[in-house]
This record gives sequence, structure tokens and C-alpha cells, in this order.
Amino acid sequence: MFKNVKIQIKELAKKAVKIAETQLGSGQGQAKKKLAIDYILKNLPFPTFVKNIISILLSSFIDDVIEISVQYMQNMPNKEGE
Repeated sequence: MFKNVKIQIKELAKKAVKIAETQLGSGQGQAKKKLAIDYILKNLPFPTFVKNIISILLSSFIDDVIEISVQYMQNMPNKEGE
């Protein structure tokens, strides 16, 4: 079960980081991280009590995935200037 949940979290993390960056801009790292975590948990397809359990059991995994997504986004070439 957790394997599928982790895959969903990875996919949501990419979207969450983009949304947090768009809404809050540069800086405000902790606020963006909280926004990304909230986005992930909100969009998981489970009842609230299951999301609460997931947030507790996989909290460090969620943090790691968000950090990896941030690094990935920072290393992507900027397509706007091309």
C-alpha cells in the first residue's frame, strides 16, 4: 500500500512545489514547504483520518520528496528565454 502512496506523493510534490513557488515567490522557504505539504495531503485520494495517519508515518518521506522536487525545479533550464 505504501508504495502506491509514495508514488502519488512524488507526483503531487512536483505540482506542490510549482504552486508554492508561484504563490509565494522566492524566499519564504518554510512557508512554501508548509504550503507544499498541505497541498500534498489535501490532494491524496483518501479519507481525512487516513491522510492524518499518512502524514505521521511518512512525514520525513514527504519532507525529502519536497526537497528533491525543489532541487529538481532549480536545476531545470529556464524555457521562457529560449
